[in-house]
Amino acid sequence: MGQRSGHQERSKKLEMTQSETMKTKAVVQNNEEASEELNSKKQRLTSVFGVADLKNGAIGLYNVGLSCCLNSVLQVFLMNIYFTRILRRITVPPCAARKRNVLYQMLLLLEKMQCGKQKAVSPVDLAACLSAYRVKLFVTHDAAQLFLTLWNLMKMQMEKPELVKELTDLYTICIQEHLACQKCSLETKRNSSMLILPLPILYSKSHMLKTLEDCLQHFFHPEELADHNMCFCEQCGKRTPFLQADWQYELFAVVAHSGSTSFGHYCAYIRSLTEFKWYCFNDSHVCQVSWDDVKTTYGHSSLHLGETAYLLIYMKKHLE
Repeated sequence: MGQRSGHQERSKKLEMTQSETMKTKAVVQNNEEASEELNSKKQRLTSVFGVADLKNGAIGLYNVGLSCCLNSVLQVFLMNIYFTRILRRITVPPCAARKRNVLYQMLLLLEKMQCGKQKAVSPVDLAACLSAYRVKLFVTHDAAQLFLTLWNLMKMQMEKPELVKELTDLYTICIQEHLACQKCSLETKRNSSMLILPLPILYSKSHMLKTLEDCLQHFFHPEELADHNMCFCEQCGKRTPFLQADWQYELFAVVAHSGSTSFGHYCAYIRSLTEFKWYCFNDSHVCQVSWDDVKTTYGHSSLHLGETAYLLIYMKKHLE
């Protein structure tokens, strides 16, 4: 009995020792798994934050057939970390549909820009995809119109409703119209939305509006609706509109044009949302620039003489 009891006691001690060893191994293994998971999470977060996070710096796009306008607009999308977050969550289309899917081709281009070691990559596959939707190469495009075309194609091909909403919220400009009747002072509010504000550069006397602030003030200036433009008032039938914006925005990118209306060249000035630096994307050539360079894009840039800021992209402050 005594020997068996001692044997049982030793067995229990051995089991306890083995158990403690297993616990120690389990803790070490769990720590390693947690470390691997943390590193993996860091890599995912790094990859989701856009092109400017690359160690090699911002990546250019080769001109593949007068594609400077396309390149500039693509950089505006792909340098936006809030857009790339949406892009990385799209549904991968079936193999047969991938060549015609704009979002998928943009995702592949983003991967090439982030994973490659080149100073620039070719957007030829995306350009070929867009050609199926009448976005041709060797054609002079209008940057604003091309921006709208790409946005509409992406929204149309996005299958997840929650992503469509995020995309819409990200790029839609919300405006509130105040309609005030001049006769009875009845006021109503009406919300509307648009993707681009068509700012005037001339006011009523055909005089040039000298600054962007002047253009914005002129756009939002109260306007009297007369003749066939009058809105119906339940009491009087005539109202006066006032337009206002309730949010503050800051400049994110400028697409600049040089040359004539029939032939010219586009480049993009974009502020990195992770590095907080301004870059000039001139097709395959990318360089860091100063805020002064961006401000002087109206006709006398120190980088490219004759550039005119044509498409300005603003971002709502403190966007989460």
